[in-house]
Amino acid sequence: MELSQKILSILVDQGDIKETDAQEIRQSALNSNIPILEVLQRKRLVSEEKILEAKAKAIGVAYITLLGRGISPEILNYIPEPVAKKNKLIPFDFDKDSGQLWVAMTDPLNLPVIEFLEQKSGKKITPFLAKEEDVTAKIDQEYSQSLAVDVSEAIKETATGQVRTIEAENIGQIIKEAPIAKIVTTILEYAIRNKASDIHIEPQETRTRVRYRIDGILHEKLALPRAVNEAVISRIKILSNMKIDEKRLPQDGRFNFKLGSEEVDLRVSTLPTVFGEKVTMRLLPKTGGIPSLPELGLSGPSLRNLEFAISRPHGIILITGPTGSGKTTTLYSILSKLNKISVNIITLEDPVEYEIVGLNQVQVNTTAGLTFASGMRAFLRQDPNIILVGEIRDKETTGLAIQAALTGHLVLSTLHTNNAATAIPRLIDLGAEPFLIVSVLNVVGAQRIVRRICQACREEFIPDQLTLNKINNVLGKLLPETDKIRLYKGKGCNECGNSGYIGRIGIFETLPVSSAITKLIFSKASAEEIEKQAVVEGMITLKQDGFLKSLSGITTLEEIIRVAEE
Repeated sequence: MELSQKILSILVDQGDIKETDAQEIRQSALNSNIPILEVLQRKRLVSEEKILEAKAKAIGVAYITLLGRGISPEILNYIPEPVAKKNKLIPFDFDKDSGQLWVAMTDPLNLPVIEFLEQKSGKKITPFLAKEEDVTAKIDQEYSQSLAVDVSEAIKETATGQVRTIEAENIGQIIKEAPIAKIVTTILEYAIRNKASDIHIEPQETRTRVRYRIDGILHEKLALPRAVNEAVISRIKILSNMKIDEKRLPQDGRFNFKLGSEEVDLRVSTLPTVFGEKVTMRLLPKTGGIPSLPELGLSGPSLRNLEFAISRPHGIILITGPTGSGKTTTLYSILSKLNKISVNIITLEDPVEYEIVGLNQVQVNTTAGLTFASGMRAFLRQDPNIILVGEIRDKETTGLAIQAALTGHLVLSTLHTNNAATAIPRLIDLGAEPFLIVSVLNVVGAQRIVRRICQACREEFIPDQLTLNKINNVLGKLLPETDKIRLYKGKGCNECGNSGYIGRIGIFETLPVSSAITKLIFSKASAEEIEKQAVVEGMITLKQDGFLKSLSGITTLEEIIRVAEE
């Protein structure tokens, strides 16, 4: 049976297309003299991945998706970049037990190329079918990036040293060796250049993978051989002032790292796993300044509500959202706006994420007895005008925050709730009386962070009817008047690492405490009732703000649904 016919049959057998569709495709190909697979792609009955999976099945090889997969520099060394580019292939893994080198190819049936690769690498080649765009993007990404090249060179240097067998008595010497120091430095430099917020170094059974959180999404960028794992971890522990001989318990540490004019504060955490210690490093920029509220993504009524609340000399401003939604950055943006010589600003944080000149910043130290509650009590004796408490998490902190606001202080804090309206029932749960809440609460904000579309490869498209209906339902009267609604997406380019996104922006909702909402709080109304009243009064919800940003070409609808769908 011809390959294209075989692919059609597999798609029918798998239930991806109907037999009637297959018959129609065959007939159309015959009448128009166009190849069957081209007709199938034009009809868009199934995705390209499904067609390739069926093709792989038909020719008897496995299908591999390369995007989001890190490749060890050692493996890349088996096949030179010119050979990979010329033949559109890339090695991605090596099976030590069988001695097989796994290679992603656009043409896994090219036997002369496979024979040449076996001679070149000295390994048995196992071909996999992969999408052509994936292969070419991965070749550009893996071979060209200095991360793999520099680490590969460092690993070569360790091959002749004592790193493969690490003994307790000479661990101190090994971690000071240039190759290990170079591996750690390269990992950190890559993180700073690509504006990563976190680095994860995770030991696995046969390798150690390095993942970076870039624009909120984890990407696997590197795989290290297990031979250097322990020395790399020990090097990081030494930099962080941790005990290198303690491997059974989690540890925390920190150190600063500078690359050119950029300096970051790294918060390091280790965790024992079955394959060794996992290290997570949070990167907190010490340079670059604090973004303004409009730069964060606040605009329209949301910005006006927050700016009015900031202008008041006392009360509570709450910012809500899950972990990693940018609440602290918003609070710092507010503080930088309020930071003047004439006011005394004190912050209590866990940890202090940004150091701002002019602020009195205090870090929580629970082991020494400095908690949010004890810190707040001390703050009230320090003649503050403005107090920032990192988080309201218990009854005592709630009571002290309300007390501070009642005695003429402006209090800023965060709360872990899904939206702005839910913060009010949460405060009541934490022991706050409704009459006190309405006396002190100025505004509640809620936020999420979404990825920005890469402007270098942004393209517009007209959405389908189902998406248009969803946009209409969410926006209602807020829908801009236009002949045709257009959405945008990033095609993927070198500028954004073929992701289609570069940078991040916030989506917001702000709920001011109006007279109507005051009555609802007194009656202990539900969050749904409070939100409904706020919307009647003109509040733009998180999802609406996100949909408006997607219509403006700032982000995609998929991003909004990912972070704001309830």
